[in-house]
Amino acid sequence: MQRLPIAVIGASGYSGMEATRILAHHPSAEVRLVTSDRWQGETIERRTGVGGPVGKLRYAPQERVVDLAGECAAALLCTPAEVSLDLAPALLAKGLKVVDLSGAFRLADPARFEQAYGLPHPRVDLLGEAVYGMPELPSVRQRVTGARLVANPGCYPTAATLPLAPLYRAGLLDRDPPIVDAASGVTGAGRKASEDFSFVEVMDDFRAYRVLCHQHTPEIAQSLSAAAGAEIDLTFTPHLLPLRRGILATSYLRLAPGVSAKDVTGCFVHEYAAEPFVRLAGSADEVSLKSVVGTNLCQIGFAVKGNRLVVISALDNLVKGAAGQAVQNLNLLFGWPETAGLDVLRGSHP
Repeated sequence: MQRLPIAVIGASGYSGMEATRILAHHPSAEVRLVTSDRWQGETIERRTGVGGPVGKLRYAPQERVVDLAGECAAALLCTPAEVSLDLAPALLAKGLKVVDLSGAFRLADPARFEQAYGLPHPRVDLLGEAVYGMPELPSVRQRVTGARLVANPGCYPTAATLPLAPLYRAGLLDRDPPIVDAASGVTGAGRKASEDFSFVEVMDDFRAYRVLCHQHTPEIAQSLSAAAGAEIDLTFTPHLLPLRRGILATSYLRLAPGVSAKDVTGCFVHEYAAEPFVRLAGSADEVSLKSVVGTNLCQIGFAVKGNRLVVISALDNLVKGAAGQAVQNLNLLFGWPETAGLDVLRGSHP
């Protein structure tokens, strides 16, 4: 079977490298173009270890993206928001489908985008067209299937939305603002050199960052508000783990009157029992990073005491939080099995 040509733009970042590795073994997609100014002229095999025909492909400069991508059916934009804002419209105009891994098209309200990312949105028309691509949410699969532009969700929003949205949608929670504490490995900060994220600064330490001003906060609020049918405010605090990858999110909520742990279990089973990339743990204590790192899985567990509910979720920030979810969306765009290229990711632990 002939495989469709795919471009990975910004392929030297962590999510771009992960996307390249996943697509190198995809049964229906062929990596045809990779771009990186940093690695221009070098081979994929030299930089990622991926062998075979894909490994011989050389990184092209970013400035030639639009010209070279014309032979591709789709592009994964593993680029900062300000770069995606320019590239996405240009690639769409050439007839490509686009999955954007930045925050450029995730927020429906341009004012919220400007507040979160510090720049005005130049393509408000595309905000209305972009599909927020979290496949496990209601009707998203159908919308992605007919889309040209998919806004791939952020890593923290995925870790928070997958466990909480079903509970809001089912009316199991009261309207007290939820609290979400999440800790991520250092790859979540990207590959740009920074003293704050150097080995010496990160190791043997644990700290919060961007407190009350993280750009993913409005994205989480947008998804939870849509699920609840009412405006949901939340307190979100990200933390930096001295690890390479993985996110563990702890969410604190209160149950609505009369709701029990059995209702919570029933809600999660109803929503996720048949989902290929969501795993329900037997308890909150069972959720761990080693269960998900290297895979496209999100693991969810919870504990209830009285009307207090604590939900724990874990995922790999580079896979389910970025490149893996992007490949899920790519599969939906072209009618391939949603698990294609992802069901072989087993991680490094049983």
